[in-house]
Amino acid sequence: MRTWQRRLLVVAALAIPFSACTGYLLFWPTGLDPEEWDPPDAPDWEGNHKLASANILHPELGGPEAVVVDPAGKIVTGLADGRIVRFEPTFASPVETLAKTGGRPLGLAYDGSGRLFIADAARGLLAVNAAGAVEVLATEQGGRRFRFCDDLAIAGDGTVYFTDASDRFSVGEFRMEVIEHRARGRVLAYDPATRATSLVADRFYFANGIALGPDEDYLLVTETSSYRIRKVWVRGERRGQVEKFVDNLPGFPDNIRWSADRRVFWVAIGAPRNGSVDWLAGHPFLRNAVVRLPSFLQPAPDRHSYALAYDEKGGLVHDLQGAGDSAYVPIASVLEHQGVLYLGSFEHGGVARIAAP
Repeated sequence: MRTWQRRLLVVAALAIPFSACTGYLLFWPTGLDPEEWDPPDAPDWEGNHKLASANILHPELGGPEAVVVDPAGKIVTGLADGRIVRFEPTFASPVETLAKTGGRPLGLAYDGSGRLFIADAARGLLAVNAAGAVEVLATEQGGRRFRFCDDLAIAGDGTVYFTDASDRFSVGEFRMEVIEHRARGRVLAYDPATRATSLVADRFYFANGIALGPDEDYLLVTETSSYRIRKVWVRGERRGQVEKFVDNLPGFPDNIRWSADRRVFWVAIGAPRNGSVDWLAGHPFLRNAVVRLPSFLQPAPDRHSYALAYDEKGGLVHDLQGAGDSAYVPIASVLEHQGVLYLGSFEHGGVARIAAP
């Protein structure tokens, strides 16, 4: 075989796998249909380390997403293994298991009678009685099954408002929901008296956290993949209207909680904006290519979280941040109780606590 023939075979041998790899990255079906969108330029945001002194209660507890305080003053949270646990807000307190949902409990709230309601990503809207028995209250609305129940808030009349982040992707596929960026989320209401579930508002981009306003005439809903918080009116002349509350946040918002003592909404932001992700927003074809890449080559979130407090008009009041390998990140929820902030996380172990500003 002549030299030029050997070289041609080498080139062909290299070209075939390269072409196959390129074809896979560009054309292999992903099942996604990304929507093109133009995110606002990321805001200038000064960093700080105000959460560096946070201490962790029970670091062995995996993924305590949401944190609530029960009528007895104990901390209650839901874990990645499906357990609902309770403990005193001290380091030496024992952990008591209240229930096992068999799914992934995310949002938690007590009603006026002390009954615990749960937004379970896998099983829907649940309730737990005093004996720890789990009751499934709702799994669908209007023929659309819940795929990703995320958070809830309970009004004084007992109405349970809750979010379904996506009617397509489950909690284990939340990155796909962000990448596709389509308005599949919704806000729903469950009436305990009639056991009926109704649609409050639709077409949210990753409907995540939800909180009632102080007079219960509106809801605030975080849209994780659009970096914003929207206001949904549920009473009065503007009932049914949806409007902007805070736009162009510095990262991906998660849960939101009202603090009656401080009269602010605490917003947990799990990770900051990513320049690559924002650039890819306008290129749906390339977003599909990113999904085909090995996970270690895909854009990864920085270890940087925020606990932000906004007043009733959407003005920033407090900005607490934590970053780095030793930080308690990502933060999924911020609860203020008796001068202390309790932080929950979807991935980190334990509940963090720090003195409120």
